[in-house]
Amino acid sequence: MSSNLHSHAVRKPLASNRVEALGGTAAIPGDKSISHRSVIFGGLASGSTRITGLLEGEDVINSIRAMQALGAKADRNENGEWHIQGMGNGLLLAPQSPLDFGNSGTGCRLFMGLLGAYDFETTFIGDPSLSKRPMGRVLDPVALCGMQVVRQSDGGRLPVTIRGPKTAAPTTYTVPMPSAQVKSAVLLAGLNAAGTTTVTEKVMTRDHTEKMLTGFGANLEVETDADGTRHICIEGQGKLTGQDILVPADPSSAAFPIVAALIVPGSDITVTGVLMNPARTGLITTLIEMGGDIEIMNERLSGGEEIADLRVRSSQLKGVTVPG
Repeated sequence: MSSNLHSHAVRKPLASNRVEALGGTAAIPGDKSISHRSVIFGGLASGSTRITGLLEGEDVINSIRAMQALGAKADRNENGEWHIQGMGNGLLLAPQSPLDFGNSGTGCRLFMGLLGAYDFETTFIGDPSLSKRPMGRVLDPVALCGMQVVRQSDGGRLPVTIRGPKTAAPTTYTVPMPSAQVKSAVLLAGLNAAGTTTVTEKVMTRDHTEKMLTGFGANLEVETDADGTRHICIEGQGKLTGQDILVPADPSSAAFPIVAALIVPGSDITVTGVLMNPARTGLITTLIEMGGDIEIMNERLSGGEEIADLRVRSSQLKGVTVPG
């Protein structure tokens, strides 16, 4: 029946009409990076985690399926909220089949770090695109905790099978090139290691993992040197506790209505629940420097992350020098 409906469907042209001004409230889809981590940390936590605003794209759904394969329960209610019943840190179960991450490099690498500290075998697979991407930059540092690569394709590509040690060892690792995924993978391995794992990065990368782990109760500290070098220390085998998480709006997606409201005369809009992590708000900061009338309202925290509503009114913008 669906094929008949499709064959008789009439395609109507889309029309775009100019409006005099923009007004109202804009709700932007949730941030993918925080969606992934909400699922992972919720599955690791003791108790229930409620997630509102989860980005329900294929990448994040694959992370949910992976966490379910490891023993966590995940359900979506009629209001679009996800409820995850976590297993508890260190208590994940061996998956009975390969974990398929589709095209998600983020999900695949984060789970490699997490499961590299568990005493069972895990096989990672993905679509043809993901299978072309090397995983060595994650596998190599995670191996420092005792993880072994059982099987891998040429160049460290998927499919990859790993096995964690009987007892994961804490490690000290300096990220050679800026990478939030590599940093996060090592920190996730450190969650199940007895002792303190330290990751050093000379250039700051997105710190969602650090903020959200802290929000879930991990014993994590960050020290920053005068030259900006960051040392992230996490104490392994601690307890994570389920949280109520509001996944904030992706600032990159929010940029479109924000800029439109600034340049269309007479506009006045509010963009709700925008992620205000300093590592992600470069455009907003620059637009304010350019004279953009952007009012930051209702600032709050969710899962360790800063969130705010933005009221944006049309403005006369000026040129500025944007640092590289």
